[in-house]
Amino acid sequence: MPSAAERFHDIVRQASAQRAPLRVRGGGSKDFYGQAVQGELLDTRSHAGIVAYDPTELVITARCGTPLAEVESALAEKGQMLAFEPPHFTPDPDGRSLATFAGMIAAGLSGPRRAAAGAVRDYLLGVRIMDGRGRELVFGGQVMKNVAGYDVSRVMAGSLGSLALILEASVKTLPRPPAEVTLLLEMPEATAIESLNRWAGMGWCVSASAWMGGELRVRLSGASAAVRTAVQAIGGQRVDDAAARRFWTGIRDHQDGYFKGDAALWRLSVPQTAAPLGLAGGQLIEWGGGLRWLRSGAEAGTIRQAAERTGGHATLFRGGDRSSEVFHPLSPVLAEIHRKLKAVFDPEGIFNPGRMYKAL
Repeated sequence: MPSAAERFHDIVRQASAQRAPLRVRGGGSKDFYGQAVQGELLDTRSHAGIVAYDPTELVITARCGTPLAEVESALAEKGQMLAFEPPHFTPDPDGRSLATFAGMIAAGLSGPRRAAAGAVRDYLLGVRIMDGRGRELVFGGQVMKNVAGYDVSRVMAGSLGSLALILEASVKTLPRPPAEVTLLLEMPEATAIESLNRWAGMGWCVSASAWMGGELRVRLSGASAAVRTAVQAIGGQRVDDAAARRFWTGIRDHQDGYFKGDAALWRLSVPQTAAPLGLAGGQLIEWGGGLRWLRSGAEAGTIRQAAERTGGHATLFRGGDRSSEVFHPLSPVLAEIHRKLKAVFDPEGIFNPGRMYKAL
């Protein structure tokens, strides 16, 4: 009986020969993200399992269809974690996570700890992929010092399956912090942004932040002594540990009440020091001011111009009018780089065509 990888090879080769699009997906937890894709479904979940995990080396390697919850459970048993807190988003009807390991990489999305710990791509050590010709290629490795092909591995992070089929990947892990406390403070938006940047400059161990509706929640993580010092310096009301975990999971997976409703959800990436943007709609600010969620019916051009004025960009993350591009328009130079990468990895354009940009 052929393996899942062998079946993928046959599917990809046939699609390439016929120039027929393939809709690459795992559990479908991020189907809402980007543009809808037409074509034959290539479900990656049959190629699953943790290939290798060495807690002493802080590296885990898993196949594409491995449930993300399975990977995180294996790490938790050893007191470790995926430091970038990848979101799981939409669960199945029984509340179980649908997210897969390769879907985490392909989406390239990070959770509340992103500003403190880094992004998905920063922890991606190596990948085994299948290109648009059906060839298996390996880039990078399983240790930080093995950097051959390192940048190619990182290109896969955030590519939304538009370049290649990720068969397997190796990711760096980190120990869980020994102490963690969440504080609640009342303050207006401008004061929250200023405070978060001031605390960052002072080296306080802030691992996550979320401001909305005049309330700022700050999570402190690290050595017990460092957390105690930061708590005393920042002040505010301590949040119950169980309630804090529920809150940050709700922010990570967009299960918090802020994310409910039909209004378009925009994701604005701006400099952490950017002043309030003055846009109509409800905001939730993360990452020390660098990530600004916006529920708004404002025109796309208005929102994108506001982000551009700060040197940032805006993505129509969920809902809204998706008849035009949902991701921020690329500069001519970046657009050419995208086209060349697509031509190299997927010359017949079969992998998730149009998922990121209509021309790709």
